[in-house]
Amino acid sequence: MPDAIFAHPRLAPVYDAFDSDRDDLVAYLALARELGARTVLDVGCGTGSLAVLLARHGHAVVGVDPAEASLDVARAKDGAGTAHWIHGEATALPALDADLATMTGNVAQVFLTDADWGRTLQSIHAALRPEGHLVFETRRPEHRAWEEWATDADPVIRSVPGVGRVERRFQVTAIDLPFVSFRFTYRFLADGAVVTSDSTLRFRERDEVESSLTAAGYRVLDVREAPDRPGREFVFVAQRTT
Repeated sequence: MPDAIFAHPRLAPVYDAFDSDRDDLVAYLALARELGARTVLDVGCGTGSLAVLLARHGHAVVGVDPAEASLDVARAKDGAGTAHWIHGEATALPALDADLATMTGNVAQVFLTDADWGRTLQSIHAALRPEGHLVFETRRPEHRAWEEWATDADPVIRSVPGVGRVERRFQVTAIDLPFVSFRFTYRFLADGAVVTSDSTLRFRERDEVESSLTAAGYRVLDVREAPDRPGREFVFVAQRTT
C-alpha cells in the first residue's frame, strides 16, 4: 500500500506545497531529450509534476502510481489531459513500447525487498521498447542523509489554495540500515485535524543497484551526479539489453 502522504485524501492535495523545490525535473526533461525519447513512462508519478512537464514539451507520457489520491491531483493540473494515467503498481504495467522510463523523487528506495525491486525492474523492462532506457536516482548511503533529517525538527507551515494553512513536522523514527523510517505529521490549521504518514526507505549501495539492473536485463550506461544535489545521489542511466 502507498504511504499516506501520497494516498490520504487530505495529504495528497497538499503534497506539492511542501515539495515545491523540484529542480531535478529540469534535469529529467533534459535527459529525455538527450536520449531521444518520444514516449516516456513515469513510474511512481505521484502528483504528476514530471509527467505534466514532459507532456507540455511534446512527449507522449504514461504516468503510473498506486495512490489514487495523488493521481487525482495529477489529472487536475494544466496540461495533464494529454498524459495517460494508470492507477496501479508498476508490476502490473502493460506492454507500452516506451522509449524511456523514469523514477524520480527517489521512488527506487520505496522497494524494500530484493524481490519487490527485482519484479519492478522486470516489469519496467517489459514496458520498454528494445534498447529503451531507464533513468532513476537513489540517495548515496555514504552521505547519511538521515543524520541531516534527524536535526530537521522545526515545523514548516504552508498556505495551500482551497485548504488553508497547514503545518508539517518531520521525525526520524528508526534507523536500521539499510532501512530508515520517518514520520510526517500534518496539522490542518483551519479545523485542527492531524494526519500522520509513516514511511521507510532502503538505501542501496551503488554495486547493489548495478547488479540488480544487470540481473533484470539492463546495461548500465552511466552513473551520474544529480545536478541539483551533487554528492547526495546516484543517477543511473540504464538500457534494456534483452
